Amino acid sequence: MLAKTYTVAVNGLETTTITVEVNIVRGVMFHMTGLPDTAVKESYDRIRSATTNLGFKIGLGEITINLSPADIKKEGSGYDLPLAIGMLAATEKVQEERLSQYMLVGELGLDGRLQPIRGALPIAIRARKEKFKGLIVPKQNIREAAVVNNLEVYGMETLMDVVQFLNGADTYQPTMIDTRHEFYEQQNQYDLDFCDVKGQESVKRALEVAAAGGHNLIMIGPPGSGKSMLAKRLPSILPPLSLSESLETTQIHSVAGKLSRDTSLISQRPFRAPHHTISQVALVGGGSNPQPGEISLAHNGVLFLDEMPELSRSVLEVLRQPLEDRKITISRAKYNVEYPCSFMLVASMNPCPCGYYGDPTHHCVCTPGQIQRYMNKISGPLLDRIDIHCEIQAVPFSELSQMQPGEPSEKIRERVIAARKIQEERFKPFKGIHCNAMMTERMLHQFAEPDAVSIDMLRMAMERLKLSARAYSRILKVARTIADLAGSEQVQSMHIAEAIGYRNLDRGDWAERGIL
Repeated sequence: MLAKTYTVAVNGLETTTITVEVNIVRGVMFHMTGLPDTAVKESYDRIRSATTNLGFKIGLGEITINLSPADIKKEGSGYDLPLAIGMLAATEKVQEERLSQYMLVGELGLDGRLQPIRGALPIAIRARKEKFKGLIVPKQNIREAAVVNNLEVYGMETLMDVVQFLNGADTYQPTMIDTRHEFYEQQNQYDLDFCDVKGQESVKRALEVAAAGGHNLIMIGPPGSGKSMLAKRLPSILPPLSLSESLETTQIHSVAGKLSRDTSLISQRPFRAPHHTISQVALVGGGSNPQPGEISLAHNGVLFLDEMPELSRSVLEVLRQPLEDRKITISRAKYNVEYPCSFMLVASMNPCPCGYYGDPTHHCVCTPGQIQRYMNKISGPLLDRIDIHCEIQAVPFSELSQMQPGEPSEKIRERVIAARKIQEERFKPFKGIHCNAMMTERMLHQFAEPDAVSIDMLRMAMERLKLSARAYSRILKVARTIADLAGSEQVQSMHIAEAIGYRNLDRGDWAERGIL
């Protein structure tokens, strides 16, 4: 007898509806076609054990299974449930009336329990797009999948529950989640706040400008000056995620298997801080089964690279294209996957190998050559792509001992949101442009054209610091953001001057210039 069930193949963020065709006739052989990987082929053994332990007997017969379309590779253990239901339907243990109305996905344990899978959210979106009545997932994935409205989502614990439901049992109810209520309720809950930071007003200003325009930023200073502490508080002043941004971010984390069991939608901007031993594949994504890397997990949020020169140079260089394109295409012989990666890069580093070059309280033991080699670990092209270079010094005891808290994140965030609203209104006619950091060269001439005084100032900076054309564009983008924070319609010389002040780490004569 022939039976059909339906599931979804996930390749990156793209999904494809898969028809599972199961045919059982007299015989003793087992065949599976449709480019299944090892995990899918092994499902037969899990299904045999699970059905036997639950009291079902598939019986002897020649079983032929086809996963259509057959030219798409099928990966993962999420095919266990649709395969099991197809085999039970082919042996008339499951009625076929509901099979065409529901998508199925889930991994089977040997006792018949359903285990969680990756990518439940994009699978649910695909089920709604294909106009299925509902989706059946493991109970652990229910909150993730139930985010999708206009779709009945059932979270099941065992294969027996699925069989009873498909056979007409009315004891099971779809899960309903008030997505908007949960999303907005959790948006402003932050454990870290800028009010805990004493001093460092110039650095706070730089972080505020970076947050207001979506600019990349690097902090350079001695150990213990507060670089990591400040970076970890940056998400608390960023604008809140929109529902569309949250859905896109949640899909990436769902595919990567990074969502916790009680999470429905990611309501706060991601903050990813990988260790400096990270590999290229872990950073940008890929692998034998393509997975999102750290830059994609930081999509719509912050990627923090602590001790940036300690990362392998080859790892740092792979960031150059994603920083420009805001997407990463992973091309291999057998697959081609594209992930979004629109993130803010925030990095920190010491000024020299020992960490104390220019520190008034410590003696630096590094030679100018050592300092030069240390700074050269970050290439000029990569440094060009970082809009704001911020110097930071250790806070003196007189400021640390003060009991007055600093300005809270809430007030800084209000100014950032006001600046972002100006940018949203400005870029309404331009698709895919949301903040000043995304402006094209043509937009710079339209929205950030400097006046005569600013042109002279820029010319002096270009000649003195030997800046590139890309650095020139970055200065104008940052100046536009500073003007937005000030509520100024035109970019003025004071805004240009502040933006130029954020470009003093551009060239490699660090040890000779004595910047700190």
